[in-house]
Amino acid sequence: MRRSFLVAVFAAGLVATLAGPGCKPHGGDLNNPSFASTKTAIEVYEQLERLIDAQKDSKQDREDAYALVVQRAETNTDYYFARAAVAGRLAENRGLQALGLVTETEDYARRVRAADPDYREGAATRMLGTLYVLAPPSLVAHGDSETGLELLEAEVKAHPDRVLGRLRLAEAYIALNDPEPAKEHLCVVQQHAATLAAGDARLLAKLLPGVGELSCAPVAPAAAPAPGSAAVPAG
Repeated sequence: MRRSFLVAVFAAGLVATLAGPGCKPHGGDLNNPSFASTKTAIEVYEQLERLIDAQKDSKQDREDAYALVVQRAETNTDYYFARAAVAGRLAENRGLQALGLVTETEDYARRVRAADPDYREGAATRMLGTLYVLAPPSLVAHGDSETGLELLEAEVKAHPDRVLGRLRLAEAYIALNDPEPAKEHLCVVQQHAATLAAGDARLLAKLLPGVGELSCAPVAPAAAPAPGSAAVPAG
C-alpha cells in the first residue's frame, strides 16, 4: 500500500479542537456510492484515503465512512486500525464535537500497537505519536506531547529509511515550536518527495515555511556494485 497513514490524521483541524464536552456523530449514509465496492472496514478506510488524497472527499464522505466502519465491527488488527484512522479523519472536521472521536482514535490505535507494533510499517505508531503531540492533553488518556515525540523519535531511529516517519517527526517538532531538529528530517523527505502520496506532499509543502531555509546535503549517487557481485533484487 502506498500510504502508511496516511494521511495527517490530526492536522490543523484537530489542533484547533478545544478541550470541552462533545459528542460522537451518529447516522451516516450506509449507501454512499463512494464506498459501494468496499466490503470490509479496512477497504472503507483505504477508499476514504484515496478520496482525501485526491481532494475529492466531502464532510459527508467522512461521516458515511465512519458509519460504515462502525457497522462493520470486527475484532482484528485491520479493523482496529481502520476504526482509529477513520475516527481521526472525522475528528479533523468536528471541532468542538471531536472529544469522543479523539478518545476513540487513541483507544483503537493503542489496540493496533498492542497486537502488532510494526503494523503497516509503523502506521499506528505514527498515528498515535502525532495524536499525542497535536491533540489538547485533556482529550487523551495515555500520553502527552512528550510521549508522542518519544514514539516518533523511536520510530525514526529504528527505521530511518521510512520517509513518512521523518515527515511526522518533523511535523511534531514544528508543532512544538522547535523547528531546528525538523530540518534534518525535512531534507530527507524532500529528497524522496517523488515517493510521497499527494496528501503527504501537501503536508511537506505546509511544513517547509515553518523552518526557514534548508541546507540539505546533495543526495549521494548509488554506489556501483563491486566486480563479480550480484545485485540484490528489490523486495
